[in-house]
Amino acid sequence: MEIDLALFLLIALIICSAAEPQHPSIKGQGGATELWCVAKNNADDASLQSALDWACGAGGSDCSPIQPSGACYDASNVQNMASFAFNDYFLKHGMTDDSCFFQNSAAITSLNPSYGNCRFPSSSLRNGNFSSQSTSVGLGPSEDLSGSGRKSGRIWVWPIAIGLLLRLRQH
Repeated sequence: MEIDLALFLLIALIICSAAEPQHPSIKGQGGATELWCVAKNNADDASLQSALDWACGAGGSDCSPIQPSGACYDASNVQNMASFAFNDYFLKHGMTDDSCFFQNSAAITSLNPSYGNCRFPSSSLRNGNFSSQSTSVGLGPSEDLSGSGRKSGRIWVWPIAIGLLLRLRQH
């Protein structure tokens, strides 16, 4: 009985660790999913400012819209300005979880972050292929598609599975 339970748990762990996380199905016109990279709500201003400085400097983001007199400039809201820079970097560097990380200060969302005269370009996912779009419409609730369990987060499964296999061998 103990071996059957251990074997069941081992199989369940392997199946769970092999499954890729599913992205929500958020469809826009023509079956496209629009995504943006934005600053996380819980990120502190100092971290956001540091990431913003990097994105606008070495990162190569086009930060002209968040400069004084730009449509997205708001010195009192580092989160909005960081979001604009993060999104530009995300669009230019492959639209992946890694290009929207910024030391865990950013997340991918389906909620259009545009406000007032400040328009954020979006990425569009059609049949698994990304393309850029300059205008967009919000499509639904904000969702963190980058996930807190990045791929390295599943590494814990394998030591448990190996331990169970060794325990089964001993019996």
